[in-house]
Amino acid sequence: MNPTRIRRIWLIVLLLVAAAIAGSLITFAMQENMTYLFTPTQVKNKEAPDNGVFRLGGVVCEGSVKRTDGTLAVSFSVTDRVNQIIVDHEGILPDMFKEGTSIITTGKMQGTRFVASEVLAKHDETYTPKEMQDAMKKAKEQKTKSCGKI
Repeated sequence: MNPTRIRRIWLIVLLLVAAAIAGSLITFAMQENMTYLFTPTQVKNKEAPDNGVFRLGGVVCEGSVKRTDGTLAVSFSVTDRVNQIIVDHEGILPDMFKEGTSIITTGKMQGTRFVASEVLAKHDETYTPKEMQDAMKKAKEQKTKSCGKI
């Protein structure tokens, strides 16, 4: 074989190996940084990661917001109209946060409580992630339950 052809073949092989390694590293990095959205029913059914960070979405129960005087600590219940989970958060809440609004929180479970590092409030119901719509529709079909006191 021609030495030029051999060099070209080796160059192509090296480029393919480099592309495969780069693709693997990118895929690994993206999977590690993904946080999935779960509803309270999915969390209660153990579909959410036990010790991992994930997003919890639902509606803030009326009458469930409890603030600690002199601090930024707040706890409230999030429901998907079937199950509810108590959320603890220490920090500034968004201006749109209020009882009865849809929210998405990022954090992890500690026992039976969800400790949120971030709280996002939705301004209206015109957009809801498809997963959230499907999960809340499924939960509503199973049974409807109002928010209880925490």
